[in-house]
Amino acid sequence: MATTRVKRAFKYRFYPTDAQAAELSRTFGCVRKVYNMALAARSEAWTLRRERVDYNATSAMLTGWKRTEELAYLCEVSSVPLQQALRHLQGAFTNFWQKRAKYPTFKSRKKSRRSAEYTSSAFRFRDGRLTLAKMDRPLDIVWSRPLPEGTSPSTVTVSQDAAGRWFVSMLCDDRPAVPGAVNDAVGVDVGVTSLVTLSTGEKITNPRHERKDRERLAKAQRALSRKAEGDGSNRAKARLKVGRAHARIADRRRDFLHKLTTRLVRENQTIVIEDLTVRNMLKNRRLSRAISDASWTELRSMLEYKADWYGRELVVVDRWFPSSKLCSACGTLQGRMPLNVREWTCACGTTHDRDVNAAINILAAGLAVAACGDGVRPQRSTPGGQSSMKQEVVPPPRSRAAAQPRG
Repeated sequence: MATTRVKRAFKYRFYPTDAQAAELSRTFGCVRKVYNMALAARSEAWTLRRERVDYNATSAMLTGWKRTEELAYLCEVSSVPLQQALRHLQGAFTNFWQKRAKYPTFKSRKKSRRSAEYTSSAFRFRDGRLTLAKMDRPLDIVWSRPLPEGTSPSTVTVSQDAAGRWFVSMLCDDRPAVPGAVNDAVGVDVGVTSLVTLSTGEKITNPRHERKDRERLAKAQRALSRKAEGDGSNRAKARLKVGRAHARIADRRRDFLHKLTTRLVRENQTIVIEDLTVRNMLKNRRLSRAISDASWTELRSMLEYKADWYGRELVVVDRWFPSSKLCSACGTLQGRMPLNVREWTCACGTTHDRDVNAAINILAAGLAVAACGDGVRPQRSTPGGQSSMKQEVVPPPRSRAAAQPRG
C-alpha cells in the first residue's frame, strides 16, 4: 500500500557555543516579549473598544515597537521568530474561537517553553550543516538519524528544556515506510497496573517510570525548596536538577510509548480503543498520579498519527460502552463492578479476567462501528431509545475570559 507524503518533524540534540547560546537566549526572551505584548494589545482592544485586532495589525504594531527606544533591542535578533510568534498567537485565538482551546494566556519567563521558530528565509541548510540567522557558524548537531533523502527542512524550531538541553526540530516532507500488509484486528484496554491489555489476552505491564524515579525527584525538589528566591546560582543549579529528573522520566516514558504504539500499528490493520475522558479521571485524587504516569492521552495521540501514516484504521468506541461489565461469551450485562474486582464469573459459567474481557468487547464494538457506525452500546430499555454512534471528540468549554469576534 502506497502512503502519501506527510509533514514530519525530526528532532535532534545540539551543543551551541557560548555565543550561539547567548543569541538564542536573547531570541527566546524577545519572542516571549512580543507574544505577551501582542496578546495584551488584542485583549485590551476588544475589552475597551470592541475593536478586532488580527495578525496584520499586530505585525504593524511590532514595526512600531522596534522604533521605540525602550524596545530597540528587538532589532538585535532575527525578525522571523518574532513574526512566527504573532502567527502562533493568531492560531491560539483561532483555536479559542472554534472552541478547541481556552483563551490564550501570557508566557511566563520561568514556566513557559523556551523556543523560537525559523522559516526558510532565516536559516541555511547545506551539506547537512544548519546555520541560523544572526549566527556566523553552523550548529553542532548530533545526527542520531538521517533526514529523508532529497528533502530539506521547511521550518526549524530551536528549543531548550528545563534540564538545560538544546534541541532543534526540522519539519520535512517524508514518505513513511509502509509495513507489510496484515488483516489482524486488536482491541486495546488501557489500565494502570497493565498499561494495555490486548484482546489476544496479552498484558503489557505499566513501567511506572515516575514511581521508579520518585525518590530522586522528591530529593531534588526538597533541595530546590530550601533555596531562597534570590539565591542566584545555587537556586539555578537546584532547578536544573529538578528539570533533569523530570526529563529522565518523560524521555523513558515517551520511548516506551513509541515502541509500543509502533508495534501495535505494524502488527494490526485495525486497532480499537476506548474514548476516555482523562481530564475528568484526573480529578480522582487516589489515581491521578498513576493515570498521569500512564499517559493514556499521549498513547492515543501516537496511535492516531501512526495509523494515518501507515494506512491503518484506528476505531474509537463510545466512552460509556460497558466493556468491563459485558460478558464477551453470552452478552449478559452485569451490575455494579468496583475496580477491585479483577475476575468475575458470568451466569453462563464463563470466568473472565476483567481487562481481557474488556479488550475483547472493545474489539467487537469497534468492528461493529467500522461496519455500520452503530451498536456500540446496548439499546435503552425505553421504546425508541437511542443507541450510541462512534464517539466524537468534544471540544473544551468556552473560556469565561473576554473573547474577540471571529474574523
